[in-house]
Amino acid sequence: MGRIIPLNRPLRFLVAGGLNTAFGLAFYPLLLWSVPYFRTRYMIALGIAQAVCLCFAFATYKLGVFRTRGNILREFAAFSGFYLFNYAANWAALPLLVEFGGMSPIAAQLGFTLLLVVGSWFWHNRVTFRER
Repeated sequence: MGRIIPLNRPLRFLVAGGLNTAFGLAFYPLLLWSVPYFRTRYMIALGIAQAVCLCFAFATYKLGVFRTRGNILREFAAFSGFYLFNYAANWAALPLLVEFGGMSPIAAQLGFTLLLVVGSWFWHNRVTFRER
């Protein structure tokens, strides 16, 4: 028997995604601006920003969208694994789409991001935060 998804869950997912996007777009530049040490060590800042944003996104999806009470370590591992895989896929796909596909970097990244949004809904709904 299939799961019944509450009608407002997809809306909460879109709102959380918008919040996570805004937070992610703001956090890295604010980190560079507010901590002079990171102005020349921007890759360290990027690592910190990605870790903080990953934790922020996990919290918004777990608490605000899927509202599960499951094993937090299993959920965080599945959540993180999805994004780590996508970071690697993005690093591989972007040059292929731009250099061999003739796409502009902005269009290629936008397309990849749209695929990521759709994929994340299915992954988080059916793997990360699935009800047991």
